[in-house]
Amino acid sequence: MDTTPRWRLIINGKSAGDDPLREAVLRMREQGIRLDVRVTWEAGDAERYVAEAIADGVDTVIAAGGDGTLSEVATTLAHREETADALPSLGLVPMGTANDFASAALVPVIPYDAFSIIARQPAKAMDLVRLRANDEWHWVANLASGGFGTEVTTQTNEGLKSMLGGLAYVITGLGKLGRIEPQRARITGEGFEWEGDFIALAIGNGRQAGGGQGLCPRASIEDGLLDLTIVPPLENGLWASLGTAVLEGKQAALEEVAVQAQLPWLELSSAQPLTLNLDGEPVQSSAFRIECVPLRVRMHLPADCPLRGNAAKVTA
Repeated sequence: MDTTPRWRLIINGKSAGDDPLREAVLRMREQGIRLDVRVTWEAGDAERYVAEAIADGVDTVIAAGGDGTLSEVATTLAHREETADALPSLGLVPMGTANDFASAALVPVIPYDAFSIIARQPAKAMDLVRLRANDEWHWVANLASGGFGTEVTTQTNEGLKSMLGGLAYVITGLGKLGRIEPQRARITGEGFEWEGDFIALAIGNGRQAGGGQGLCPRASIEDGLLDLTIVPPLENGLWASLGTAVLEGKQAALEEVAVQAQLPWLELSSAQPLTLNLDGEPVQSSAFRIECVPLRVRMHLPADCPLRGNAAKVTA
């Protein structure tokens, strides 16, 4: 019986020419891993490549890209009928602008090091977030966000992101500080009810978005719960200080002003349509149903991944 590991690497087309990634692929092949590569070019490619990988009996499907690529590949696994144990495991090689999930999970950005974790660390089951809007289901691997952070992420220039990486989000955000418009919503869940204005909203499986904004500092990918953070309107000076503190990892500053909760599901509604950013995909609706789907896919992550377990490392 052939026990050679079989991997399928699915690369975002923007990263297909990356030399360190090419070198890492060759090194893994030299170590005896059957590693095939597929490049996404248009909508539906990831779905087709994952279906092909399953049909081929591939052991591990690897997303090479940012949070959007990870979410797209995880989605193609999650919505299938098979159980997590019957599906290929999931790996990640961070190649995006911000790599928020990878950063929070301590997945290294050097491609060979990321491959080494996949080869060395057994896959463990992790939660995913499922969201319903406009009679359509969406999946989220990292975090759904709304308000100020969403505007920054969706309006940041692609050229600026290519030149500056995550810093581009900070620059765009600073330009918007003087014109933050609160949004109003009602949020209900198991034993939870809130209604009011907010300037930032996050529903997390992972802990950060928008190039390092740590909005869900206690989120775990294996607790079966959504982590909810609501930031109400603040004076501009206080918001600027809060933004700096969050980027520096001082989560205690966030907890001073935010409403936070952990819930298995929640419903969000608004008189006016709201836009939620789902790992880079904007979805607009006036009503959302959001659920945590426990242990839906198996993923290779570092042994010291902070997203495993319930304990959060919070910097005062």
